Amino acid sequence: MNITIISDGAWGTALALVAVSNDHRVTLWGPFPDYIEQMKQRRENIRFLPGRPLPGELTLTGNLTEAVADADIVILASPCQYMRQILSQLAAVPYPESAVYVNVAKGIEVGSLSRPQQIVKATLGSVSYASLSGPSHAEEVSRALPTAVVVSASELEVARKVQDTLMNDNLRIYTSDDVIGVELGGALKNVFAVAAGICDGMGFGDNSKAALITRGIVEMSRLGNVLGGKPETFAGLSGVGDLIATCISRHSRNRYVGEKLGQGRKLPDIQSDMGMAVAEGVKTAASAYQLARRHNVETPIIDEVHATLYSGKAPQEAARDLMTRSAKQEKVEIKA
Repeated sequence: MNITIISDGAWGTALALVAVSNDHRVTLWGPFPDYIEQMKQRRENIRFLPGRPLPGELTLTGNLTEAVADADIVILASPCQYMRQILSQLAAVPYPESAVYVNVAKGIEVGSLSRPQQIVKATLGSVSYASLSGPSHAEEVSRALPTAVVVSASELEVARKVQDTLMNDNLRIYTSDDVIGVELGGALKNVFAVAAGICDGMGFGDNSKAALITRGIVEMSRLGNVLGGKPETFAGLSGVGDLIATCISRHSRNRYVGEKLGQGRKLPDIQSDMGMAVAEGVKTAASAYQLARRHNVETPIIDEVHATLYSGKAPQEAARDLMTRSAKQEKVEIKA
């Protein structure tokens, strides 16, 4: 297969390594030609995935027209907030309308409150589309550590094509027809990961983290169901699985942001230290908060993360307000 990956970030690069190892012809495109030239010379993505050699079979280019020419599968790996801009550039060149477009970004666009599927439809029209998500840190996938993810498409044969193309002994891929649920699970878990990091930064223990993850699952399912996702999807890899990994992992940028907030640092300073690395949960917290208000869904954790990020609320105050809410009966709303 001819596979093109749009974005030279960590996740796009890791998937490029997977595709090359599966003996496909792979092209990786990046938005900055000077950096692409540096990657060509060093055969390493020193900025986003240092320490992983880039095989000679992997083609690197900063020319978008060349990148997508003859592509059978186009993997969309740019952060969600930049997706519309990059896809608008793609729509302006001769792009392969018959290719399968596979989103691997996790987020909800600020302003439009659109999922990646909706952004792709608005910019490229009714192309064949799939979305891949799950607990999959690029650092581990690039080292061929055992990983399981899910790929969703409205037509299961499209999901199976992606499954057949990328699955190997170290990357197990399941299929689903619930694109909405898979994309919402991948997006919303980032908000709860910020909350988990705040717990770490404030020195809370395992009890606190377990409670947060459990109630985060319920909250994710509650909002996700209202937005059209299937309840069982949130109990799967793109929901519970990705939530656990992101809330506990040292690789998680979203958990890192929360940890620094919990230690008393300010968001602009944290983001400045991160350079070009993107914590999707920061922007998605704003989108998720607006969606919950629009649909009248109770989301106390999302609300407190939003207040901490955007209203200057102290993490200690947010934690207190979560713990002192009125007493309730536990209702687990996930149905498997």
